[in-house]
Amino acid sequence: MRQETLTIGELAARSGVATSALRYYERLGLIRAGRTGGNQRRFERAELRRVSFIRISQQLGVSLEDIRVALAELPDGRTPTKADWARLSARWRRRLDEKIDLMTRLRDDLTNCIGCGCLSLRSCNLYNPDDELATQGPGPRRMLPAPAAEPEPAG
Repeated sequence: MRQETLTIGELAARSGVATSALRYYERLGLIRAGRTGGNQRRFERAELRRVSFIRISQQLGVSLEDIRVALAELPDGRTPTKADWARLSARWRRRLDEKIDLMTRLRDDLTNCIGCGCLSLRSCNLYNPDDELATQGPGPRRMLPAPAAEPEPAG
């Protein structure tokens, strides 16, 4: 018979997330644990799904703060339904599409760059002589995500 709750070690083994990370997630309010009389953490099985969601979201580049906001919208006291998860994922669809577009452009530009062997700096998309792009702000400037399309008016 399956246990109703998991220890932190069992949740770590099952999710592939270190116990220290699980404690951190709990401190941030991303997951919740009950306590035994001896003050040991006990996680409901539904928390495994939340931990999986956190891991996948982080792999996609979503910040822990954005994950926290999203998870706060899920129902307390019950396992989220398919509809709950669908609503949550719909909010991130545009951002994920932008990341996919950026990664596709990066892949294609790097293929061209590697193909040229950096012998033609005049045509290189990443070349920045004398750091002239510094006036535009910190971080990468040439491989930024494409501007999001304006929503079309309803009507």
